[in-house]
Amino acid sequence: MCGIVGAAARREVSAILVEGLKRLEYRGYDSAGVAIIDNDGLIGSHKRMGKVAVLDEAMRTNPLSGVTGIAHTRWATHGQPSEENAHPHISGDRIALVHNGIIENHKILREELTAQGYTFNSQTDTETIVHLVHSEVSKGFGLLEAVNAAVKKLEGAFGLAVIDKNEPDRIICARSGSPLVLGLGLGENFLASDQMALRQVTDRFIYLEEGDFAEITPDSYRIWDAQHKEVARKILRLTDKTEAANKGNFRHYMLKEIFEQPEVIRNTLRGRLGNNRVLEQAFGTEAAKIFDKTKAVQIVACGTSYHAGMVAQYWIEGIAGVPCRVEVASEFRYRKFVVQDDTLLLTISQSGETADSLAALRLAKTLGYASTMTICNVAQSSLVRESDLALMTEAGPEIGVASTKAFTTQLVGLLLLTVVLGRRQGLEPSEEEKIVNALRKLPEMLEETLKLDRDIKKMSMSFSEKNHALFLGRGAQWPIAMEGALKLKEISYIHAESYAAGELKHGPLALVDSDMPVIAVAPNDELLEKLKSNLEEVQARGGELFVFADKASGFSSSDDVSLISVPNVPDVIAPIIYTIPLQLLSYHVAVLKGTDVDQPRNLAKSVTVE
Repeated sequence: MCGIVGAAARREVSAILVEGLKRLEYRGYDSAGVAIIDNDGLIGSHKRMGKVAVLDEAMRTNPLSGVTGIAHTRWATHGQPSEENAHPHISGDRIALVHNGIIENHKILREELTAQGYTFNSQTDTETIVHLVHSEVSKGFGLLEAVNAAVKKLEGAFGLAVIDKNEPDRIICARSGSPLVLGLGLGENFLASDQMALRQVTDRFIYLEEGDFAEITPDSYRIWDAQHKEVARKILRLTDKTEAANKGNFRHYMLKEIFEQPEVIRNTLRGRLGNNRVLEQAFGTEAAKIFDKTKAVQIVACGTSYHAGMVAQYWIEGIAGVPCRVEVASEFRYRKFVVQDDTLLLTISQSGETADSLAALRLAKTLGYASTMTICNVAQSSLVRESDLALMTEAGPEIGVASTKAFTTQLVGLLLLTVVLGRRQGLEPSEEEKIVNALRKLPEMLEETLKLDRDIKKMSMSFSEKNHALFLGRGAQWPIAMEGALKLKEISYIHAESYAAGELKHGPLALVDSDMPVIAVAPNDELLEKLKSNLEEVQARGGELFVFADKASGFSSSDDVSLISVPNVPDVIAPIIYTIPLQLLSYHVAVLKGTDVDQPRNLAKSVTVE
């Protein structure tokens, strides 16, 4: 959710820290801060409300000089956005700390620390940790021992980075439920919550495992596991350009990422399609063995990824003939349920660090699921490392908070999975060949669909004064309508809901009037006539329709129907195609509304807290 950067070097680190925060700003951006041990052995700190640029200006106006420091960009979980609640937090002018995650027992710890004489200046759970560490070093412990003792008292999730002015050349970090990575250099070492923050200074990384502690100095690093045994973790050299690219000629990252979808889907398909079949080796060396015994699928995911899972349910049951359930990860964790024999637990995540999905995976391992798999966009993420199988979506860095290309590449991965499961349930080779051919044509069809941008931009003008919207779809297009509603509310702040179109008469029809735009996705499939009947109910109540329809669907424009004709596509890939117009509509409405498209209020890209 938030972003952490740390550096221990033989050169000034302030610019490195700020640049790292800029690269992590998609993870949290209501405040940002830096703490550096200066040349006099004191901790200097700047914290500012708002985006990293505000902190950067403060650093330019009043520079902090030093070779060891930590930094943080925040998305509020405890306490409203303010400079007092921003990280780093400092205790006794000696210890500074940054934290990702949530400490569930912070209120009890706060009472205990207050009784010891500590004064709290924020409403955050994080301040309890820094006072705990200070309490331990005050007993004579070194920083490593103090952090170790402090985290034993914590209940919840955390990624921590801590500095001590009395040990000015080192940073101690620890992870439990929140990711951390070390970056290795020459005469300098780094840490961050995401390797993207460090790509400007190194291409060598170590991903800390659950429960790990680590120490970095300019010339060394050490790692201990949860049992306090010193361990060696694999060093990975990243040669691809995973740092965020610039916007190019696009006004926003989101628009750029919408238009990148044909190319990233080519990347997702590359090496995964044979002449007429899906190559299941792409799922991993154990894939055949796992898929052979899979008799049911349980999908857990959050947000946009949950919508991808809902589409997959239609595919997995309708094409593969395999029972499939889909559940929001945060609910999956907290209810009793029956695990079917030989069930594959499938998580879907953009970042691979989504806290609820990661917790669901770990829970599932105790409940008798036959195997686990993830569809993810980050190769070294926790979900990938902890799952039996992983399929990478190859979407590349997605900077806009509202997911676009990550979603459509997830759908492609799920369709590939559907085919390899269906093959074992009697899916005819001719049917598999049709799906493979449709996937091969998908990038071109997406390029054709993106040509609708100008017409959709004109349509968006009708939403400039609207405060509510209703999205409708049927079958596998219902989750696409849900995704369209989510995109509109995320970036334009218009209240938007989605319903299966057949549910209109069971309540939502009461909302329909001339001020309630109704958006429908209408491919030319077996449910088209049913959908038309539902939309006539809207027209009869004076509602205004905005329809994205197949050219052969029989819709026509009128005073109360605005029509965008979508290219004719095979039914199986229609959910992917019809996603694009809804993304473009949401984008253009948000631009008209004047909102922050790439970084909408109250949201963050990677949700690493519960």
